[in-house]
Amino acid sequence: MSDHHKPSDPVFPSSKTDAAAARYTPTSPQTESEAYKLAFQDTDFLLRDDLRPVRFQLELLKPELLMNEANIASLFVMYGSARVPEPAKAQKMLDEAKDDWRRKVAERLVAKSKYYDEARKLARIASSYPVDENGDRHFVVTTGGGPSFMEAGNRGAADEGKESIGLNIVLPHEQLPNEYVTPDLSFQFHYFALRKMHFLMRARAVAVFPGGFGTFDELFELLTLIQTGKVRPMPVLLFGKEEFWDRVIDLDALALEGTISRRDLDLITWCETAEEAWAEVCRVYDTCHHP
Repeated sequence: MSDHHKPSDPVFPSSKTDAAAARYTPTSPQTESEAYKLAFQDTDFLLRDDLRPVRFQLELLKPELLMNEANIASLFVMYGSARVPEPAKAQKMLDEAKDDWRRKVAERLVAKSKYYDEARKLARIASSYPVDENGDRHFVVTTGGGPSFMEAGNRGAADEGKESIGLNIVLPHEQLPNEYVTPDLSFQFHYFALRKMHFLMRARAVAVFPGGFGTFDELFELLTLIQTGKVRPMPVLLFGKEEFWDRVIDLDALALEGTISRRDLDLITWCETAEEAWAEVCRVYDTCHHP
């Protein structure tokens, strides 16, 4: 073995080397004890309640490092329901509805399903944005990694042959990433808070499609952060004003009640088509790329 090293060579062996060496420890009562495990290889230790702050840090750090290594500089985030199928599947649900309640729900799903196609189209447009002179990628499509509008976003990026991100969450019922998420950019989270941070840390535009509790949570947290100056204003693009939002929430009433300012309503841009949404992104950033 050569004794010659570069000044930049590390003095200590890598953690991988240490971990590999630990696998060949001679057996004894001491080495068989759980206490003897390397701390970073001891799953039971890492899952202790006392280690929650460490798990927070790891869940924040892992996606951050991998996105940096993938040269992802900014995101085009897409929020929306996991329950609205693409138009053909929504129509099939309506055709097969067996009672009035299911028929009414299916009718509403059919009405909203057109936005699946708009989400897919918008993701195609965003994914076509060119890589900059430093090799950094911008407006990388990012969804919650699930079905419905999330699937549409990842699918649109795949249509363009581009990578996209899925930020999945551990739930009591199984939720697998949709098939269009780029495998090496498919992340799983335990903590909703850390997941939402990763949605917004690199976000430069957020498109919000009809959705339920999760979508409302993500939308109103974003609006609150902009309203309070915690994040810089960005395009917040809501699809389906008359078809959905006006039916389920009255934002004008909030302003009239005095609990928000009328100016706060300007944080939202209402959209019906992908082209309208992208035009707003172009206006805000004074730069545009049309595929």
